[in-house]
Amino acid sequence: MTTSTLSDKSSLLTVSKADDTLESHCEDHTHRILAMRDAMDVLGGKWRLPIVGILNFKGKMRFTDILRSVQGIGAKMLSKELQDLEANQLLTRTVKQTKPITVEYEITEYGKTLLTLINEIVNWGLNHREKIMRSEK
Repeated sequence: MTTSTLSDKSSLLTVSKADDTLESHCEDHTHRILAMRDAMDVLGGKWRLPIVGILNFKGKMRFTDILRSVQGIGAKMLSKELQDLEANQLLTRTVKQTKPITVEYEITEYGKTLLTLINEIVNWGLNHREKIMRSEK
């Protein structure tokens, strides 16, 4: 049996390669939990999904427009989150040689694969809010 190691900034994940099919790895709950943790490392936190969501819904946006659209986020935090999302290939940053220089952010095709997940989270949030509001009466 061979072992390969996938590393990211925060942790190491060791995957046993008894056979080469992804399904056999994912059937094991440990690997599914690790995959969920990997997803949460990329998408977790207060700001990442709202940023990805706003870019998915509105298309290309400049930094200031994103800052205005994501209520409560500061410029420094937005800058950090945009860098992380770009590093994870969920969005692209394009510098236009205008005067003054314009920087636009856009969701990538890979980032668009999150749209179904975002819509499910929105639907769950709407249902949850309604359930909680009903139970408070």
